[in-house]
Amino acid sequence: MTSAPAGTRLKALREQRNMSQEELSRVLGFDHRQTLQQIESGQRRLTAGELVAAVEAFGLPLDYFTNPYLIVGEARFSWRRDADTSVANLDAFERKAGEWIGAYRELRTAMGRPVSPIVHRLNLTRASSYEDATDAGEAVAQFLDLGPIPSRTLARAMYERMSILVLMVDATVGISGAACLVRNLGAVLVNRGEAPGRRSYDLAHELFHILTWDAMPPERLDDGEGTGKLQKRVETMAEKFASAVLMPAQILNGIPMDAADPAWLNATATELGVSSKALKWRLVDLGRLDRSVARAFDDDLLVNNGGLLARGMDAPLPFGRPFIEVMADGIGQGRVSVGRVAAMLEVTVEGLGELFDAHGVARTFDI
Repeated sequence: MTSAPAGTRLKALREQRNMSQEELSRVLGFDHRQTLQQIESGQRRLTAGELVAAVEAFGLPLDYFTNPYLIVGEARFSWRRDADTSVANLDAFERKAGEWIGAYRELRTAMGRPVSPIVHRLNLTRASSYEDATDAGEAVAQFLDLGPIPSRTLARAMYERMSILVLMVDATVGISGAACLVRNLGAVLVNRGEAPGRRSYDLAHELFHILTWDAMPPERLDDGEGTGKLQKRVETMAEKFASAVLMPAQILNGIPMDAADPAWLNATATELGVSSKALKWRLVDLGRLDRSVARAFDDDLLVNNGGLLARGMDAPLPFGRPFIEVMADGIGQGRVSVGRVAAMLEVTVEGLGELFDAHGVARTFDI
């Protein structure tokens, strides 16, 4: 297994609780702070007694330290959420999501199919222009060969061409999605209950963060509040990138346009799997719609495609086929139990079988 040792999780927990090494050393009964330093750096393991002391001190289940699928302390997340979504709810969902991502990584590795390091990076920095971000989006759409309706093929292309795991999930209310970077793997989570246009946008937006993380690391919480000037600039760059990925100029330039007609905007946006407002402003960026006309437009006449679904744009199945295939293979090879996978995905064993059926993945267990 490649999961982080208990010391890494202990360090993450200590920092989350705003404890110093001296304070935690006293709690665990260490004579010297150096002992804790060695444990947190992986030079020394926690003994059974020390593990029990940590569990009791923090009031956490033993699973926090022993579950091989958790990526606490080694993963970096950037969440898109409503400002009124509590941090406590998000923390709980992050742990759950981290277990899905960790299980995928660990099972693939155990089966001799290690995930590939992220090799694709965008040559963008905070000093790059919005036009640079737009050009990058156009280039990525072309590289991924997304076809005439990019929103329908983006998730699969991210997995097949970039080794990025995409999970369509039933997220806590107020959470749209997230980007996650962990050793040898990038992942994007999208709330499958959102409107199609929002889902598509979130997917492309989080792809930008995955591809620019080193140069422009995103904030953990993206709720539009309290964000510094530089980070707001990064988020605007991500918006420009996402619009270009989902609505490349080559596609829009080939569509007869009547952007002043809300019915045309709504129908075209729905077919493309984007929001009508996003399409309107993309047309402005392309010079096909005058900015003054766009600003004067009555946006109440536009829809976000929540109840206007295009062909192939119904709510996606949970998790995604690549993830389900790995879970099925892990069960089939005896790497993980049926009960553990069902519990992790919060379904019954019968429900797990139905999920396999829905994705067209053969059941590797008997009920």
